[in-house]
Amino acid sequence: MYITFAGYEFDASYPMGEGLKDRAGVYVIVKSEGDEYKVIDVGESHAVKSRVANHERRDCWEKYCKDDIWICAVYYTPHLQQPGRKEIEQKIREMYNPPCGEQ
Repeated sequence: MYITFAGYEFDASYPMGEGLKDRAGVYVIVKSEGDEYKVIDVGESHAVKSRVANHERRDCWEKYCKDDIWICAVYYTPHLQQPGRKEIEQKIREMYNPPCGEQ
């Protein structure tokens, strides 16, 4: 399953962050609300799997998702360095204003 954020197609087949790869990318934490998805957080990393697994805002994700399943949607970016990933992250933050993380 794919979800588009800020014009980028994210692979959203990672419930609770399971199955992620330790590759460079931008990730969006979303909560399913029927046919809609609410953006909880967004970030970037050179190693998405490790970053999501050990994230300091995991408590915030769980607070907003409560007992619901959250999904980590990822857009792997082997062609981008950190400034390019940060640009995508910022676009998504501005569009969705997620409750976790800083603007």
